[in-house]
Amino acid sequence: MTDRPEDLLRDLAPQVLGAVVRRYGHFDTAEDAVQEALLAAAVQWPRDGTPRDPRAWLITVAARRLTDLLRAEQARRRREDAQLWTPVIAPEPDPGVDDSLVLLFLCCHPALSPASRIALTLRAVGGLTTAEIARAFLVPEATMTRRISRAKRAVAGASFSPPPPAERAERLDAVLHVLYLVFTEGYARTSGPTLHRAELSGEAIRLTRLLHRLLPDDTEVAGLLALMLLTDARRAARTGPAGELVPMAEQDRSRWDVELIREGVALLTETLPRGEPGPYQIQAAIAALHDEAPSAEETDWPQIVALYEALAALSDNPVVALNRAVAVAMARGPAAGLALLPALDADPRLAGDHRLPTVRAHLLELSGDADGARDSYLAAAVRAANLPQQRYLHARAARLTAAPGRPGAAGRAPRG
Repeated sequence: MTDRPEDLLRDLAPQVLGAVVRRYGHFDTAEDAVQEALLAAAVQWPRDGTPRDPRAWLITVAARRLTDLLRAEQARRRREDAQLWTPVIAPEPDPGVDDSLVLLFLCCHPALSPASRIALTLRAVGGLTTAEIARAFLVPEATMTRRISRAKRAVAGASFSPPPPAERAERLDAVLHVLYLVFTEGYARTSGPTLHRAELSGEAIRLTRLLHRLLPDDTEVAGLLALMLLTDARRAARTGPAGELVPMAEQDRSRWDVELIREGVALLTETLPRGEPGPYQIQAAIAALHDEAPSAEETDWPQIVALYEALAALSDNPVVALNRAVAVAMARGPAAGLALLPALDADPRLAGDHRLPTVRAHLLELSGDADGARDSYLAAAVRAANLPQQRYLHARAARLTAAPGRPGAAGRAPRG
């Protein structure tokens, strides 16, 4: 745990919220109480010194503040004979128990929509403000406030305890999916003026580290963490001096984060022999092959094709099929990859998505069809909502206009 007060508070926040909710319930009011305790700590600790047991200090202050808030609300409603405050019969919060995992499960409750799960997880477990979450997903703060408030109300009556064994695997899958979506939105944001939001992908990594610490034997948790680390290792090289997108094949690999790659590979090496790999482990293995290749030309594309085929066997995901087409093109030639794309044209899940015409454009360029590639780049640019992606696609189309018929450089693929 870090010695910086702000980082310490950030690490402790979900543990404190979990302890208070477990004892008293009232998720919404409990979060307000915890926020006030964190604010008090931010003011008092620099002045008076960090307490010997900061977590216990925060739990005590938050519990007292929650009691005050509930009593005040009870007094306001007494004339209606409403008995708001009914303390949960439970042991006093144990400062030695970490409720972060239960809190993650609660934030990913089946009653919530995927969007609400993401928002509530970032708010309650990640500690992001509502304004920060709203900016990350490009919605007005008032809209995000309503979304989070509805999510809190939806789980207010849910039991604060680990899900029963019959539901545990499904709920954990939901937690992993939320963390994956948060990371993806931070690493390659779907829209906006920049290519990525490092604070969002960083928060997903932090929360997945927390989950891995709580569930060290779960191979898919380890696989997801490895995938994030191996992918984020390339972030610094994904943009040029003006913020423009740089495809993986053109990236300066000396800018890739060697420590993150080493950590991700070590996690994967430890995890893969422990049974049948799941989708996050397979994706991490693909990322590792990219990261460990000295150059784009030396990438083990046949092995990547095999891994994508294994991944496709686990889930019907059109993006997996699209990435497999790229890998096939790199391993067997652009014509082989292009032959796989017509099957995806009718998939409604890719309708309006810029990735399909982007892949088609790159493969047509590799095959020497400059006119077809240019048209596909322009079609992709219309669909892209991210400004650096739009600029990249327009630039590729313009380059082909300036030099018609010029084939693309061998081995270049539309991946980042």
